[in-house]
Amino acid sequence: MRQARACWPVLVKKANDEVIQLQTELGQALARVDQLQASHQRLCNMYDEYRLKEQHTQTEALGMQASVNQRQFMVQLLNLQQRVALDLSKAQSTVAELRKKRILADIELQKMQALEEQDQLAVRRDQQKHEQRQLDELGVRQFNLRLQS
Repeated sequence: MRQARACWPVLVKKANDEVIQLQTELGQALARVDQLQASHQRLCNMYDEYRLKEQHTQTEALGMQASVNQRQFMVQLLNLQQRVALDLSKAQSTVAELRKKRILADIELQKMQALEEQDQLAVRRDQQKHEQRQLDELGVRQFNLRLQS
């Protein structure tokens, strides 16, 4: 009689572990994207604040050094904004890549589960055939015993 293969539960577990790992990585990547978006927004707000302050203070006389310092700070904010925007772009591409990997891992998990179910079904069918043969043999024996009696 046919036995269920021991490899399918192992392969299903491995595929499930892969899905769980990718889901965890995807959650972390999404959190990183959110964090970078918030940082970018804060930097944009800060830059706008300083730009408005610069425009407002141009009507008032500021010292030359203070004006230069403020402009240098604004340039640094713009550079930081660009760096954060680049990091955000990389993080978003990582999220897209992880989503694709997760979809493929889900497909693989479903395939392994289907193969495990097919194997179990084949084992059940084989067991049913075996039981049916035994019942048929028993019926034939009983029939032959009745004829002999």
